[in-house]
Amino acid sequence: MIVIQQYLILSAILFAISVMGIFLNRKNIIVILMSIELMLLAVNFNFITFSSFLHNLDGQIFVFFTLTVAAAEASIGLAILILLFRNLRSINVQDMDSLQG
Repeated sequence: MIVIQQYLILSAILFAISVMGIFLNRKNIIVILMSIELMLLAVNFNFITFSSFLHNLDGQIFVFFTLTVAAAEASIGLAILILLFRNLRSINVQDMDSLQG
């Protein structure tokens, strides 16, 4: 039987990997977006874990709405990234400071 601590440790590991992905790779926007999505996955994993162990569906419903917002955020983020690549021919974060407006 898997106990709740094992689920929480797995979630903490996923969250730590995503934080390291954000802080160690500050050049590529795609990796930063993937790290943010992994961070949301770790938080959603916590919601599912507590919802399952407490026999309450509120956490699972909240995860459904969080995933809906995350999907919209990812699609808008990738659309902005495509527009930036068309204008700058680069997806490096350092090149973004030359934008005007």
